[in-house]
Amino acid sequence: MRTITLSNGQTVEVECLSCALTNGLIHPDGGVIIETEHFHAHQDVAYPIEGLVILASKRHIKCFDELTDAEKLDYINLLTKIRKAQRDTLGIEYVYYFYNEDTTHHFHTWLVPRYEWMYEFGRSVESVRPVLLHARNNMNDEENRRKVLTAIESLKKELK
Repeated sequence: MRTITLSNGQTVEVECLSCALTNGLIHPDGGVIIETEHFHAHQDVAYPIEGLVILASKRHIKCFDELTDAEKLDYINLLTKIRKAQRDTLGIEYVYYFYNEDTTHHFHTWLVPRYEWMYEFGRSVESVRPVLLHARNNMNDEENRRKVLTAIESLKKELK
């Protein structure tokens, strides 16, 4: 079991965070953004940034090459729909996508938006970790929480 601190300060003990989220054992702030037979999209539970979406497989796998043909098709279609919704509803011009196979939980992709305030940390992939830590440590106030929840609702509405 691992102890994970969520952006709202709550700590949870789970074997696999993605399994806990996709199975409904942990409810992300704002709820599920969109869900299909194979995938579950939600606001990142650790970093309070508007539009930071995690797209997680429902099946516990770690690598792209483990996806079935149906999952591959669902994944790319859903990833594209979410990205379009980020642009159309939240005005997000640029996104960094992250997927890694040495994660402590299962297959998921981060869609990390780039906002103007983030450029003080740099413009490359190396700036993402400081941005995330800044958000976790400095953006957990009620005003930002409302912005994040509003963004979630906008994405959900657009993706219906």
